[in-house]
Amino acid sequence: MSTIITRRTLLAGAAATSALPLIGGAQAQAPLGVGFVYVGPIGDHGYTWTHDQGRLALEKEYGAKIKTSFIENVAEGPDAARAIRQLAQAGNQIIFATSFGFMNPTIQVAKQFPKIKFEHATGYMRAENVATYNARFYEGRAVLGTIAGHMSKSGQAGYVASFPIPEVVMGINAFHLAAMKVNPNFKTKVIWASTWYDPAKEADAAKALIDQGADMITQHTDSAAPLQAAEQRGVFAFGQASDMSAFAPKAHLTAIVDDWSGYYIKRVKEVMDGTWKTGDVWHGLKEGMVKMAPYNAAMTPAARAAADEVQKGIIAGTLHPFTGELKDQKGTLRLKAGETASDEMLSKMDWYVDGVQA
Repeated sequence: MSTIITRRTLLAGAAATSALPLIGGAQAQAPLGVGFVYVGPIGDHGYTWTHDQGRLALEKEYGAKIKTSFIENVAEGPDAARAIRQLAQAGNQIIFATSFGFMNPTIQVAKQFPKIKFEHATGYMRAENVATYNARFYEGRAVLGTIAGHMSKSGQAGYVASFPIPEVVMGINAFHLAAMKVNPNFKTKVIWASTWYDPAKEADAAKALIDQGADMITQHTDSAAPLQAAEQRGVFAFGQASDMSAFAPKAHLTAIVDDWSGYYIKRVKEVMDGTWKTGDVWHGLKEGMVKMAPYNAAMTPAARAAADEVQKGIIAGTLHPFTGELKDQKGTLRLKAGETASDEMLSKMDWYVDGVQA
């Protein structure tokens, strides 16, 4: 069972809240309420879509034992606090807030509802009833960069980015470092779209990057528009968060695939069992939270082999995408030779590696 709460409903406030079933008290046998707050539309086929696939996996796993609801297209700011609070007032016992900009609103609302469990994706602020979780997207970006280094004829990639938060910055750096291992003269140009989902802006950014010489387009925005622009211009590209090959079968070389299903199933079970505890999870290729979409037949054997080796190395723990010697754009030494970046360094990354044009 699931409930869709639109943004219009959110702004309506109490009227919408009263329409949802309460859990607890006289309805002790009622299903466990599980709420989700999404920054984009569930039809973006990117980041929000993959979180919603995780919600659907929950419904398949637990059936009538749970009731899920979600609010999509929630702006990062006051709207987020209203959305999270509405889900709490509606009787949900665990709420997943799925965007970095929901961090402070999640903490704020969690203080008001200490008996409800909250989970915040990609953030770092926790409390007794607030846990954090994230995927090591940068591992997948290293695979993409390796492919780009092998496949690019111009030695230049274009990167359509959303916002300069650590998650996005580390992805840009991981992509560029991997490409440079193949081609030391590789260049990565970044255009900030200042949005998570705006197909028109994303397409315009991709076209501008292609006009500047990029023959590889990658993105940390959520629509398929950059891919479609690449398809129209006859250059290669990578999908975001899911296999987007249906939108650009010639351009789409592969994609990072986010798989939140296992995490959601585990955490909801812990709520039902009474074993849920706060904490922080950051999983990647090894755990299957990050996967790679099938390779395009256009990929060269060398690119395929190199991409597979990077994946195997990361999974085995013998390869870390951020290994020194490593300098930033200003020439400052960030990692000594052989040194690898700590999770703390990655989670606070606000600098670009040498060669990134951003």
